[in-house]
Amino acid sequence: MAKQRIYELARALDLESKDVLARARELGFDVKTASSGLEEDDAAIVAKSFRVAEPEEEVAPEPESPADTDTDTEPAADGETSVAERVDEHVLLVEPGLTTHELARMIQTRTVSIVQELMEMGEMVPAGGTIPIDAIVPLGERLGYELLLTEPAEVEEEEIGPARYIIEFEDDPATLEPRPPVVTVMGHVDHGKTQLLDTIRKTNVVESEAGGITQHIGAYRVQYGDLGMTFIDTPGHEAFTALRARGAEVTDIVILVVAADDGVMPQTIEAMAHAKAAEVPLVVAINKMDLESANAVAVKAELTQHDVLVEDLGGEVPAVEVSALNGTGVDELLEIVSLVAEVEELSANPNAPAIGTVIEAQLEVGRGPVATVIVQRGTLKRGAAVASGAVAGRVRAMYDENGEQLTSAGPSTPVLVTGWDDVPQAGDMFQVVKNERTARKLATDEVTRKRATELLVPTATERLTQLLESMRTADHAELRIIVKADAHGSLEAIREAVAKISREDAAVTIIHGGVGGITANDIMLAETAEAIVYGFNSRPDASARAAAEESAIDVRTFSIIYELLDDVEQLLVGELAPEKVETFLGVAEVRATFRAPRYGLVAGCYVTEGVINRNARARLVRDGVVVYDGTIASLRRFKDDVQQVQTGFECGIGLEGYRDIKEGDTIESYEVREIART
Repeated sequence: MAKQRIYELARALDLESKDVLARARELGFDVKTASSGLEEDDAAIVAKSFRVAEPEEEVAPEPESPADTDTDTEPAADGETSVAERVDEHVLLVEPGLTTHELARMIQTRTVSIVQELMEMGEMVPAGGTIPIDAIVPLGERLGYELLLTEPAEVEEEEIGPARYIIEFEDDPATLEPRPPVVTVMGHVDHGKTQLLDTIRKTNVVESEAGGITQHIGAYRVQYGDLGMTFIDTPGHEAFTALRARGAEVTDIVILVVAADDGVMPQTIEAMAHAKAAEVPLVVAINKMDLESANAVAVKAELTQHDVLVEDLGGEVPAVEVSALNGTGVDELLEIVSLVAEVEELSANPNAPAIGTVIEAQLEVGRGPVATVIVQRGTLKRGAAVASGAVAGRVRAMYDENGEQLTSAGPSTPVLVTGWDDVPQAGDMFQVVKNERTARKLATDEVTRKRATELLVPTATERLTQLLESMRTADHAELRIIVKADAHGSLEAIREAVAKISREDAAVTIIHGGVGGITANDIMLAETAEAIVYGFNSRPDASARAAAEESAIDVRTFSIIYELLDDVEQLLVGELAPEKVETFLGVAEVRATFRAPRYGLVAGCYVTEGVINRNARARLVRDGVVVYDGTIASLRRFKDDVQQVQTGFECGIGLEGYRDIKEGDTIESYEVREIART
């Protein structure tokens, strides 16, 4: 059937192409430009929409050929529950949510006829669109049918759960069976995480990674013992925490890989903090024991400094010495993981509708949207209708880590699933539902919920107020904080001082401390653990500022230790308002330095954020650490003194009484306003 272009239809209707294009889009047709084509029936619908307000002569309906109704009279797909039931020849029992396609199938007519009738009633419903509830009965009368509305069929809560990220479920203990543990491998970069998994799986993944560093999240099933194990290979703690930040508590055990020659490194410390915040059992794998410089005793001693006490030193954390390269100690590590899983008594109901978590998702050429998921409850079967957040679908095919097709996947099984309508969000949970209609409804409800939530995003102050309120009402409150400092000495001094701050029914816990600038990872951890971020002579970078604003995380920076401690103490007793409020103005990046006769050392800068104001307060930040805090003495554009420089412009900045400026430093402009404490 030949298509009619938008501009041709506009010419026939004596209208402008842009108006016809807008109307076609309004009716739900996929047209992008005036040269886009419409099928004959679709063009008739668009034309009809411009004529419904005008009186027109009766035209005898054209007889329909069998070919016209082929696409509209197909029976419902297997597993679909119809929203219309024939009571007798001219009486139909229908549910709210009835679409034009479905009604056309019921009364054996073309969808275009239904759409045209709705247009004449003043309802602009595209082909396949949902018929408004208040239009169903009058539409039936126009078509010569009595359409009786019924209540939508209730779906068991156990099957679909609430339409949100976390799908809550509870099974009868009698239905539970032991399941394999889901293990996440974490640790510092290049400490051997992927090499360890490579040895465990007896495959070769490392060579396919750029530089031997993991580039993506993978989930793999390993056969060990009766149940086996599922390993999640992450590119670091960021992915682990990103999943938890979205409510996905999929990991049962964490293996912390520490290189025996390097010892505890910054990312090792962060990984420990993230595992503690998740309250997940920890097993330490001391790797690279085949090297001459390996020192397992020193590693164990270092771990104690970060509140990880291994069993050899009287603690409860198992530690195994391994060599991922030659396989030494790997069997012992798997045995320890198996024992920890046995103590945890992991179980699930394999006979319920499947529920699980999306680990990663992407769009693949030839396959469309695909997602790696881990089943947490029930058994996922091929052909099942699924919903994950704002995305619905039907499981077209499932593949294991070796590319073999599966027909079903039980608890703790990782599979690659195809058949999604769109790419689901990593970290969202998925659920099997009765049919695709239910899946689409859940996805639509989630879109609506997200839009409503976006309009009600709390500010950092509101979030802090809620936190303090929960602390006041809890039997034993805990104020969780993250501390980043400019030096180890400062960090230890803050740790010791914070440990002394307490009240009768509350305490302060430093869930993570580190040296250097505040990063987006710190913000992510704070969001997951419901913590506050403190910086001592340490500043957030641009990505951290953006993440903090998006997540409404409170970031507080200080240059005097007793002021930081006073702030922590005030929060613990429920005081919210500070005595001073700092307003961030802008950031300039130092691109070069040069000397000027009148101004001394001047920094040639490029303003990357906000504005730089003359005579405003300024910080010089180097590698995330504040090395100067004072005022801007001079601000120039070319040869002219200026009062302000906006984002995207170059300028020369001189700092009051400070000359040690280097290329790559950043200058932050800010102002401080004092307020009365209430």
